[in-house]
Amino acid sequence: MIKYIARRLIIMLPELWIITIIVFALIQLSPGTFLDQYKLDPSVSQETLKAMEKELGLDKPAIVQYFYWLGKVVRGDFGYSFYYRRPVASLIGERLLGTFVLSLYSFVLSWIIGVVLGIVSALKKYTLTDKILTVVAFSGLALPGFFLALVLLYMAARTGWFPIGGMYSPETSRLDVWNAFKDIFWRMQLPAFTLTFGGFAGLMRYMRGSLLDVLNEDYVEFARAKGMPERVVIYKHALRNAINPLITMFGYSLSGLLSGAVITETIFSWQGLGRLTYQALLQKDYYVVMASTVIGTVLLVLGNLVGDILLAAVDPRIRYE
Repeated sequence: MIKYIARRLIIMLPELWIITIIVFALIQLSPGTFLDQYKLDPSVSQETLKAMEKELGLDKPAIVQYFYWLGKVVRGDFGYSFYYRRPVASLIGERLLGTFVLSLYSFVLSWIIGVVLGIVSALKKYTLTDKILTVVAFSGLALPGFFLALVLLYMAARTGWFPIGGMYSPETSRLDVWNAFKDIFWRMQLPAFTLTFGGFAGLMRYMRGSLLDVLNEDYVEFARAKGMPERVVIYKHALRNAINPLITMFGYSLSGLLSGAVITETIFSWQGLGRLTYQALLQKDYYVVMASTVIGTVLLVLGNLVGDILLAAVDPRIRYE
């Protein structure tokens, strides 16, 4: 297992390198640069533009810019933000907490609700309960996240039940730790609901289908024929095997913990990594976009690795050499 993990981590390096090349090329191929906004300002002279271009390194060929950035990343430096005029590492460090808290909260809720309702839907197959849960699941899968976010934002503005306008209120900095936590937690409910509603729907349908498949297996019928209580048959034999396919999905889901929901964070003005990346794309802030890409790619690869390890841990039939 240790050799397998080491091999996967080694393979991750060229994968990460190739992805950064692709993303950097796409950024370079997109029209415009960070300096376009200054070119439209008549008060900014050509000499000033050339000086800014040289200062930011935009006067060099794209391949030189890429390897300059790559050399700094190898040394642990993600570069300097064009727009915010700050080191990218410190900028992202400030936003990671907001995305991590929101994503982790939504992640836990999605998995608890999705797995539990999937089990209920499978055990109540073709009943009214199953039909209602099916409608809810398909609604979660079909309803665009941005539309749900806008509806929730509109309802919150009309009713005043939930605060709107970001992660912090003007009073947050003046509150003690406990009250500040409650304020942030309450402001997190709408974006968390948006992410959870779309997240648990797919898990619920996947859990339902997996459990129904296992319940039709011969060893489940054999367990029933031996006179085992239905509760034992379901929760000890069927459910234990039905949960295995979801382990891989668990690994993939982990990769989204810090990558953030760009649209949700932007609509709710949540100070997270997703909103920062969106703003960086609009401003052509290359180094911020590249740093976000590196973080997302590393989490994706590590998430897949964690999924494989967990699958081997819960299923003794699987061994990695």
